[in-house]
Amino acid sequence: MALVLTVILVALIFEYINGFHDTANSIATVVSTRVLTPKAAIVMAAVTNLLGAMVGTAVARTISSGLVDASFVTSHTIVCALMGAIVWDLITWYVGLPTSSSHALVGGLCGAALASAHGNWDVLIWSVPSTTHWWEGKGLLYKVIIPMVTSPTCGLIIGFLVMVSLYVLLRSWTPHRVNVVFGKLQILSASYMGFSHGSNDAQKTMGIIALTLVAATKAGTFDHLPVWLNFLYTPEVPKGQQQGIAVWIKVVCALTMAAGTAAGGWRIIRTLGHKMVKLQPVHGFAAETTAATVLFVAAKLGMPVSTTHAITASIMGVGAAKRFSALKMGVVKSILLAWLLTLPASGLIAYLGMRALQGFGW
Repeated sequence: MALVLTVILVALIFEYINGFHDTANSIATVVSTRVLTPKAAIVMAAVTNLLGAMVGTAVARTISSGLVDASFVTSHTIVCALMGAIVWDLITWYVGLPTSSSHALVGGLCGAALASAHGNWDVLIWSVPSTTHWWEGKGLLYKVIIPMVTSPTCGLIIGFLVMVSLYVLLRSWTPHRVNVVFGKLQILSASYMGFSHGSNDAQKTMGIIALTLVAATKAGTFDHLPVWLNFLYTPEVPKGQQQGIAVWIKVVCALTMAAGTAAGGWRIIRTLGHKMVKLQPVHGFAAETTAATVLFVAAKLGMPVSTTHAITASIMGVGAAKRFSALKMGVVKSILLAWLLTLPASGLIAYLGMRALQGFGW
């Protein structure tokens, strides 16, 4: 029982870190364009993240029952998965690289589950095609790998097209008028971005906690619980059905992410908002609206996509519409490298952690 509570605590620590790591991505543009002060942006992001986290559970269900075989998942597996994600998040946060907490968590879960299954790759649910639409398929291919490519691609292309359209529509406006109008509109787009971030990212920890409770229930940990702890009892649903998420899990995760948001993440804000391309309010509006839409649609489809990938690609698209040379390609290359490393690096950390526990007889 103590181990299960420890796992939940570590999961909430990850959610808190996710709050200050990834929230920087959602407010970087509104801060860098000076539409809002850092403090005001953090307050706004905390509130909108909280609201977004309470909407829907499709992503949480994917994490809890759609990526790895739950029969190989124990509390130790979850701890190692979370530690893999946390360690990688902290490394990339320290150096100021906007990598994906989402993919770090997925990588950690896969690495730890693989170690729990003693190297049996069948523990990973790779592909369960849908008979109707591809996006309704389950498994790593449909819920992680394909969205990992399509979400930043959509952000890049749509961001470029939105910005080109705005250039055409606003060609007769004075720069002062553009800045004044879009300075106000960017508050709306930044709020939309925070809401969409919460609707996708907060759900990932919800899924991890649900997976932990299912594993503990299956192992008999909760067989003799006092009545007041019965809310922890979470039986596994039959195959083919999706795991439900209790209301108390949603509330705790939402509040934890909001608290992490309040801590801020200025290293990443500097990378996204200043180093990659110089932004004005109209550029921030275009990038935020694009990225938020990509995130919101993905959340509805149950795809745990990266806030980082969505907003970074959108900023790239907006910057390329301004002029391709506006992009600082050295920074872009560093970000792309970090993206490629996230899944294997967090997976390896989690795998080694789990193997170490097994070596100690756990």
